[in-house]
Amino acid sequence: MKTILKNLPLFLLVCFSVNAQNLDKADKNYKNLAYVDAIKTYEKVAEKGYKSVDLFQKLGNSYYFNAKLKEANKWYAELFAMNQKVEPEYYYRYSQTLKATEDYAKADQYLDKFYALSGNDKRASLYKGQKNYKSTIDKNSGRYEVKITDINSKLSDYGAAMYGDQLIFSSSRESASMAKVSTKWTSNSFLNLYAAKRAENGSLSNPQKFSNSVNSKFHEDTPVFTKNMKIVYFTRNNYTKGKVGKDQEEVILLKLYRASLVDDKWIDIVEVPFNSDNYSVAHPALSPDEKTLYFASNMPGTKGQSDIFKVQITGDNTYSVPVNLTGSLNTEGRETFPYITEDNELYFASDGQPGLGGLDIFVTKLNKEGNPGGIINVGAPINGPMDDFAFLIDKPSRTGYFSSNRDGGVGLDDIYSFKETKVIELDCNQELSGIITNSETGEVLSNAKVTLFDENFKELQATQSDDKGNYNFSVECNKKYYVRGEKEEYETKEAPVKTPNKSGKTVLPLATAKKIREIKVGTDLAKTLEIPIIYFDLDKSYIRKDAALELEKVLVVMKLNPTIKVDVRSHTDSRQTFEYNDALSDRRAKSTIAWLIKNGVNANRLTGKGYGESQLINKCADGVECSEEEHQLNRRSEFIVVKM
Repeated sequence: MKTILKNLPLFLLVCFSVNAQNLDKADKNYKNLAYVDAIKTYEKVAEKGYKSVDLFQKLGNSYYFNAKLKEANKWYAELFAMNQKVEPEYYYRYSQTLKATEDYAKADQYLDKFYALSGNDKRASLYKGQKNYKSTIDKNSGRYEVKITDINSKLSDYGAAMYGDQLIFSSSRESASMAKVSTKWTSNSFLNLYAAKRAENGSLSNPQKFSNSVNSKFHEDTPVFTKNMKIVYFTRNNYTKGKVGKDQEEVILLKLYRASLVDDKWIDIVEVPFNSDNYSVAHPALSPDEKTLYFASNMPGTKGQSDIFKVQITGDNTYSVPVNLTGSLNTEGRETFPYITEDNELYFASDGQPGLGGLDIFVTKLNKEGNPGGIINVGAPINGPMDDFAFLIDKPSRTGYFSSNRDGGVGLDDIYSFKETKVIELDCNQELSGIITNSETGEVLSNAKVTLFDENFKELQATQSDDKGNYNFSVECNKKYYVRGEKEEYETKEAPVKTPNKSGKTVLPLATAKKIREIKVGTDLAKTLEIPIIYFDLDKSYIRKDAALELEKVLVVMKLNPTIKVDVRSHTDSRQTFEYNDALSDRRAKSTIAWLIKNGVNANRLTGKGYGESQLINKCADGVECSEEEHQLNRRSEFIVVKM
């Protein structure tokens, strides 16, 4: 036993040294995005019982960034089992992997924690505003009949474009005519473009390499063609004229390229000018009029890992400055793979919008400026717990394709065909209306100016209330607005409103008061000045801070009108005895009077009395069950003008 104990420190030292060497090697692979190599080494270290926050984070990330969400789930679970402080982002990633295992209840628990830690994150606020996202998606599901296509390989096949009677897609299947070049990120061969024959029923056959001039020994994927099929935009690694470009961290990025078809050959392959060696630009899509190019990028100005941007095509390979799409489409996650239909519907993939797990496919209607409206998850069976992306549809036949790494496929990513059986309603229209009234009398206010602003207070529309005080605006769904009401001699009133993500009517009444208000004997200053009830805590008679702020208004009026005398009337709820409540309300009236005197009102201008529970304003009498909020309504003070 002594011998074993003597040699134990040396054994631990050797193990620690081996682990340190392995971790150093794995960290280098991880930093260089060689995730497959990093995983092998990290897992060897973990199998020996080594545990650390850094190890489990990197193991989880290595799988997560390779879209292997179930494998990532195992290591993120180990991470959170350590009960150590981690960045909020890991709560979100863990929730995504929990969805991949279809544990939505636990996923929502971690999304709640993510919101608590980073409520300003768009993904957190979208989740908080759509906590019933799962039931909403379920209601929107069942619109498609899905089949796996016959062209998939054991590797990655995804991303497609219709080209006449062909489907052009990306594949990492190895080619006999090219060197077997692979990426350390996934250990798979780089992608090339292939063409498959497309039948009327959506089936695909006979995949062949698309074009030797377009394909290189590095990545090519996600093309989009002009309607005359003479111009193609496509994604490629930063690779031009046989040379590979890298960013400052030696990472090969993605760029957009443009080529022209001349005499059946793709020539004049050039970069778009807004590419960069410092960020990626990928996955192009064209607007129906072919005047706007949409794409995904992590260029400066990106909200998350990647955003969807747009540029105006101003000439032969000349463009405006790229801008990312407005509204709630882009998040701190990934928004990618845009596709636009002839009806100006934008389909895209996102792991930042509320979904079923990994990347989900969403759709929105673009307005005349090319900006998105309400965002709709297309539901199952297109979307599932894993990554679903690269959606495209032929609207006349209502058939199309999408890509997924879901279970039951042939390879790592597979192309699926679908038939749309029920059209998603995207023409969402909202009517925003209300009535303008006098807050004191309830009188309707005609000819009031009513102005509509967007969430950034940019003026959108203006109108006047009709003879019945009504106003009306046509607005978009799922957007925040501000409405301002103005009328001569009245105070300006402004209120926010958020329209729902469905067609219908939203009502927002505005009540305002006159700037100059008549005060006479019998006037209750609390009502005239729109002062909320002066509340007291249960069994207490001291002036709360919130009550003091409201008493300031009474104080100002009495100082501006030095002849006014006010009777302070205090009331309690029905709990306790009549005698106790009479005494308590009297103390409250005296506390209120004392506060006003302390702040400059002459004592001879104030009288007061406690009325106990004799003047309840609701049903909450003795023996009646009421909530705390209902009881508190009775614990109040009033300010009645008794002399001018």
